[in-house]
Amino acid sequence: MDQPHSALSRRTLLAAGAASVVVPVVAGTAGAGTARAAAPASPTTTGAPAADVYETALARAEQLITGGAFDAADPDFTTALKTLDTTAADLWQRLDRSEGRTALWPDYVPVTDPGMFSQSYTRLRTLATAWATTGAALSGKDEVADALVSALRFLHDTAYNPDRTESGNWWFWEIGAPRALLDCCVLLRSRIPAADLTAQLASVEKFAPDPDRRTNSPSLAETGANRSDKAVIVALHGLLAQDSAKVALARDGLSDVRDNGLNSLFQTVTSGDGFYADGSFVQHDTVAYTGSYGTVLLAGAAYLSALLAGSPWAVSDPRISVMYEAVTGTFAPVIFDGLMMDAVRGRAISRERAADHTDGAAAVSAILLLASAAPDSVADRWRAAVKGWIERNRTDPYLGLVGIPQVALAKELLADRSVVAADRATGHHVFADMDRVVHRRPGWSLALALSSKRIAAYEAGNGENLHGWYTGDGMTYLYTGDDLGQFGDGFWPTVDPYRLPGTTVDTRRRADITPGSGTGTYLPGNTVAGGAVLDGRYGAAAMELAAQGSTLKARKSWFLVDNAVIALGAGITASDGRTVETVVENRNLHTSGERRLTVDGEHQPSGPGWNRTFHGARWAHLDGVGGYVFPSPGTSLHALREERTGRWSDLDTGADTAGSTTPVTRIYATLWFDHGVSPADASYAYILLPGASPAATAVQAHTRPVRIVANNATVQLVEVARTGLTAATFWQPGTAAGLTSSGPASVLLRRHGGGVSVAVADPGHGRQAVTLELPFRVREVVRADPTVTVTTGRRPVLTVAVDGSRGHTHTAELR
Repeated sequence: MDQPHSALSRRTLLAAGAASVVVPVVAGTAGAGTARAAAPASPTTTGAPAADVYETALARAEQLITGGAFDAADPDFTTALKTLDTTAADLWQRLDRSEGRTALWPDYVPVTDPGMFSQSYTRLRTLATAWATTGAALSGKDEVADALVSALRFLHDTAYNPDRTESGNWWFWEIGAPRALLDCCVLLRSRIPAADLTAQLASVEKFAPDPDRRTNSPSLAETGANRSDKAVIVALHGLLAQDSAKVALARDGLSDVRDNGLNSLFQTVTSGDGFYADGSFVQHDTVAYTGSYGTVLLAGAAYLSALLAGSPWAVSDPRISVMYEAVTGTFAPVIFDGLMMDAVRGRAISRERAADHTDGAAAVSAILLLASAAPDSVADRWRAAVKGWIERNRTDPYLGLVGIPQVALAKELLADRSVVAADRATGHHVFADMDRVVHRRPGWSLALALSSKRIAAYEAGNGENLHGWYTGDGMTYLYTGDDLGQFGDGFWPTVDPYRLPGTTVDTRRRADITPGSGTGTYLPGNTVAGGAVLDGRYGAAAMELAAQGSTLKARKSWFLVDNAVIALGAGITASDGRTVETVVENRNLHTSGERRLTVDGEHQPSGPGWNRTFHGARWAHLDGVGGYVFPSPGTSLHALREERTGRWSDLDTGADTAGSTTPVTRIYATLWFDHGVSPADASYAYILLPGASPAATAVQAHTRPVRIVANNATVQLVEVARTGLTAATFWQPGTAAGLTSSGPASVLLRRHGGGVSVAVADPGHGRQAVTLELPFRVREVVRADPTVTVTTGRRPVLTVAVDGSRGHTHTAELR
């Protein structure tokens, strides 16, 4: 076996291949507003690169898998090494090495099935990693290397070769299998006979020849995460084959040189898959997917940037700055102390082995890897954020979630005293292009998952996300620093899927979501979903609920301020003869269930199985979460503390993601309003006070610092005296608190000193203009967006041209 390389670090990644010539990718233009990267001159035009250039890159690829040399006695590596050894030992013991075998493992049969051979390659990669990793129990053993080469030959001859035709899920053929296979070849390159390597690469060439097209559907261009994955595959193929043109093809695939940048990963889009200027990320055309496919895309781009840095094929498209901006504007807002918010993980929420902390760690790892090849001007800022995320998460520590290469990079960061860990970022984010809203405060964050004709209420398929019915119907995800395990600790298999926090639901029983082969989405019929943001700090969000398979309609608004979230619902109507509920909270109390619920100053029983209806409730408090204020007189609050048991297999039966059948039990505290059977124009109002004490909650309920001026099917409007804020959702032309709107709009006004800040958005994406009449004098316009026209005077009028703005916010500063 070759001598181990130095431990993986930012410095070794940057130093490797530093003497190589960088061939730049030149930016040009192709069509209106579309940048493209011109194809560089291939190194083959002036002579092929020397073999050591390929080996330098392959050695780096090996480091990115194994971490290079490290001290196995270092306790920071202990968990990662133990996990690798344990998993590899089990796979090695069960690997069928007999001459007459028909599969490699008895649970992956028939091996000719794409899901079975793809996962077999994944297991072989784990064994190859253990063989190539310093300090691992199987490290360097000839018996293991020989068995792996034989196993790869078996899969080629039996299941995955150029003579096969794709069937079933294309992903296994074009991404899953070839990526794991090529990683095996990288790790075993000193042991694989040349003929075997040629044969393996021929299989990859058949099913993943380039990053630009779907092989089983050549007219379909690859986009987003799939393009990123394929670029990595093609690059590894080129390095192993010592084919410079192939490596250049991979690099150029990131920029989509073939189609003049049309599907470049280094651009913002206005429709379909990719990054949007407002920070949204969409995959599968209609799914908010920052935390799953977005992370895969980021990881692929980061991998190739690090892998090819300093080589003849370095990623040097200046438009990679779009990826840098996405780290700050797309990923950072949806990461809370290292957790990836479930509101942007799509059907991945049903995967037992991909919880919020796991996918969060993957995103953190991708950001840290990208930082190793990025300019210090941006990388230093990311590293400060990453350090803060890692240090604050003591519930699911990062070093215990990732592999040896990621541990090595993180250790270097944590030991670097020049990098000061950043505090939690604050601010309000409206991701109008993916119907998501995120509100961040120093001690907590809240995400809203909305949906519309544009963005799916849920995605399901391939056996995944079978109970995702209401995850896009206004579900609210509250994250606090005191309970980082809220959604990652057995939440999805145990929570009542009919009572997700923030949702208004028809209580009918529903069948599992089974869209048939592949994946499917549900797009509801409403247009309004989104909101406005003021000063990057305050928000007004709205969603018109059009329930699937029900006559239920509702108009829901959330107004998000410094220390509170005001939730209003109006026009709640249904005619199906079933009960309709609005869920205020459904909190995971984990296995202990110790958190105390207090209602109007009275402590409630802490044992499971308790329930009660409180007539005229004014406030409630849940330890470790915060307070809930009910400003509507005569509110009947239903409360329940229950023990719930479920199985991950209830949610996910996917070929490579299926959950276990082991029962999982958690205790929940649930608060909800019952609107009765077939309600007509029902409403609700509650104020969430994250982190508030019981005393502070009682004071809020008594002093009423938030005034609900209107809560009906025409307008929902609140006033917050302390900050001078007025926040409103207009569903149609109307007036409230002297503020008049010509039509549907999200509106925020804040009076401060002698000035007024205004923010307006069209969450329905369908208006041409919105006209507002303000209830106070305006003498002059200090600043206004080009889309905002102001007529000053005693009754000033703002005309906002919202046509084509796709729900984004328009602002003005007045005096």
